[in-house]
Amino acid sequence: MAQTMPEPLFELSLASGPDDLAKAQRLRYAVFVEELGGDGPLVDHAARREADRFDPYFDHLILRDRNRPGDDDVVGVYRVLRCEAARGAGGFYSADEYDLSPLLDSGRRLMELGRSCIHRDYRGGMAMFQLWTGLADYVRRHEIDILFGVASFHGTDPDALAAPLSILHHRHLAPPELRVTARPPGAVAMDRVPEAQIDRAAAMRAVPPLIKAYLRLGGFVGQGAFVDRDFNTTDVCLVIDTERMNAAQAARYTGPRP
Repeated sequence: MAQTMPEPLFELSLASGPDDLAKAQRLRYAVFVEELGGDGPLVDHAARREADRFDPYFDHLILRDRNRPGDDDVVGVYRVLRCEAARGAGGFYSADEYDLSPLLDSGRRLMELGRSCIHRDYRGGMAMFQLWTGLADYVRRHEIDILFGVASFHGTDPDALAAPLSILHHRHLAPPELRVTARPPGAVAMDRVPEAQIDRAAAMRAVPPLIKAYLRLGGFVGQGAFVDRDFNTTDVCLVIDTERMNAAQAARYTGPRP
């Protein structure tokens, strides 16, 4: 008889040292490298850790399942970078792909999101809700005005993603004051199909769940996508102005705002 796994006992915290960071990087390796085929100059295949030069500057939100056997109890991660820490890192991670001038010139408090992933055994359940709750608490505590970061489609052929990229451009393009722009040489146009020719329902089904979650919160996309061949992805930049956030959807994901 197959053994029944116990119900998850979730615990959410910020990584507190190198051991926590190593666990987060191992989960990222399982998702971004083994599942999605990504790579990078600091990926450690021998130790199965996905890392980059920005890791020391980010805060790493980690979700543990205390009922998970073994050492790899981290089942969800999110990394966040506030503007103060970005100065120490020489800028934001997304700046390699997008011109962030509209955000940087806004005078508002910024926070970058990235490397969000969940262990395959925990997708479709409460794990993402737990991460969003922790993220919301962090945003409130640090009085963040604007959240942003790249989110990815799998694959590097923008023509294969023409419908979902186009529907994002036509229906969810950021207003000019928040409209970051993809940088060459990886920049590609998102408006690849006229809006009238798009099967909207089919196009939205092809949009990854994380991007749809940002949109439901009132998020926008920047101008253009960015093809990241190292990571085997096509990225879009999501921007959320907390003052414009959809309150009903925010409560659904994170609990009522105070």
